[in-house]
Amino acid sequence: MKTELLYGIHPVEEALAAGRRIFREVFVVADRPSKRLSIMASVAASKNIPVRRVTTAQLNRIVGDIVHQGSAARVGPYPLVDLTAVLAQKSASDPSRFLVLLDTIVDPQNLGAIIRTALGVGVEGVVIPRDRAAGPTPAVSKASAGALEHVRLVQVTNLSATIRTLQSHGWWVYGMERSAELSVFEVDLTGSVAMVIGGEGKGIRPLVKQSCDLLLSIPQQGPVGSLNASVAAAVALYEAYRQRSGRAKPATGVQHRRATTSSYQKGRVQ
Repeated sequence: MKTELLYGIHPVEEALAAGRRIFREVFVVADRPSKRLSIMASVAASKNIPVRRVTTAQLNRIVGDIVHQGSAARVGPYPLVDLTAVLAQKSASDPSRFLVLLDTIVDPQNLGAIIRTALGVGVEGVVIPRDRAAGPTPAVSKASAGALEHVRLVQVTNLSATIRTLQSHGWWVYGMERSAELSVFEVDLTGSVAMVIGGEGKGIRPLVKQSCDLLLSIPQQGPVGSLNASVAAAVALYEAYRQRSGRAKPATGVQHRRATTSSYQKGRVQ
């Protein structure tokens, strides 16, 4: 079976806790002992995973020139999930359904940061394109502080087709677009919602943009033209979380999804 090397304390800890990976062995440095590494070794041993105690120099040779924090693990491939499995988790009428779709995020640091935020706001899954986008690599697990090991990640061939599938199941799909007239703070983001975050630089691709029900912006001041993809995702996802937690409604109180027409809504608004 193909394997890869997770590295860093958080990725290895969270992969052990999540129980979704097949572990071949865990490496911990013996010349730089710590309580966390000791606990990690004990947890691995309790799961009948071989633990190799190595020197820092040996671990450097195993994982390469990266910050490993004294730990690594040889594991099986990341367990991707099918979209149908995510959709089947709950009833289509369940109002708590929440997904994030990422359109060609190519920087592993951005992908990891977005996944960490997505897990924090309780999304059911993160959907990414199969091509021209960062995938679930050890670098992404490290950037996410291990959050990747818990999230349900779906890779799809066609993001626009995926949006149409969600819409046919009653989901509302909102794309983040800096030039959109409506802000993310003005729209009702409760119910079955999927939010689309565009890639670095170019944002959401035109065909994906046209498939969304509505485009939303994040208000900005000052000379900077746009937010980093992971920062924009954090703002949008936490606004959705704020509304969906029952603590607050949109600032305007307007149900835009039912009351606003848009060329991107394709007649879905009643």
